[in-house]
Amino acid sequence: MQRSIALIAAPLIFLSAAVIAQTYPTKPVRVVIPWPPGGSNDVVGRIVMQRVAESTGQQFVVDNRAGAAGSIGADVVAKAPPDGYTIMVHSTSHVGNAHLYKKLPYDTLKDFMGVALLAAQPGALTVHPSLPVKNVREFIALAKKSPGTINYSSSGNGSAPHLSMALLVAMTGIKLVHVPYKGGAPQVTALVSGETQASLATVSTVLVHIQSGRLRALGVSSAKRSGVLPDVPTIAESGVPGYEMSPWIGVFTPAGTSKDIVNRLNAEINKALKTPEVSQLLASQALDALGSTPEEFDARIRADYDKYAKLIKLTGAQVD
Repeated sequence: MQRSIALIAAPLIFLSAAVIAQTYPTKPVRVVIPWPPGGSNDVVGRIVMQRVAESTGQQFVVDNRAGAAGSIGADVVAKAPPDGYTIMVHSTSHVGNAHLYKKLPYDTLKDFMGVALLAAQPGALTVHPSLPVKNVREFIALAKKSPGTINYSSSGNGSAPHLSMALLVAMTGIKLVHVPYKGGAPQVTALVSGETQASLATVSTVLVHIQSGRLRALGVSSAKRSGVLPDVPTIAESGVPGYEMSPWIGVFTPAGTSKDIVNRLNAEINKALKTPEVSQLLASQALDALGSTPEEFDARIRADYDKYAKLIKLTGAQVD
């Protein structure tokens, strides 16, 4: 009799999970973005999740939890119930943090599940107009002539701008002074004000300032030129062959979240990314819409986990 009950109950459990996934979400979803408003993670998260909210008929409420290169917000998500009602929009800084911090309050690979890739966020080596350089070669020459005199801002220790510049430093042998800020917006504010002289910021955070002439772009970090900055050469074609950094932004859930819910979220996100308005909005911010299956994203996470371990060892980047 007990065996019969168990045989009946097993399909009901799977049926219940499927029903939950079909009706999900039935209440507002908290979207933790572990960076301040205005940065590329925040911009992408708000654009995509607004479309997902419209499609599902539920609110996806952004909760900015900035600090420590995203690890403060990530800890909130790692400890949240795995019910699909707390998700995270985070960048490759998430895997970098695992190698930069001696101890994190969570396990980067075990405590999260990848849902979908959202966008690629290429960077641009950008300087304040007061710095007397017009291209990457002149920047490198000036840095070599006056080592340790150029301050560069990043969006935090271990962030994509930090590691992108650290890689450039390692490949060229220049010496710069790293000044970390708590997010992309304050990083760029410091550069525009002249508090720092350079940054390898994500294009989306500096584009408007480049277009207005308040900042000067010297080169982009991606393998090919940016569609919004077609006249700006890549760093690789500007005297640093082999240089390439194209960080991503993606969506995560706490580990243990139902696969059915992850798949539902993935489907809604990919549908949003394919809409003309979302892809055009991202493109206008110099962000390339990606999309992926959960399995493809998980594979990318693990590959970049190893890549960033080698990069951080190569550059000597570490938390100050």
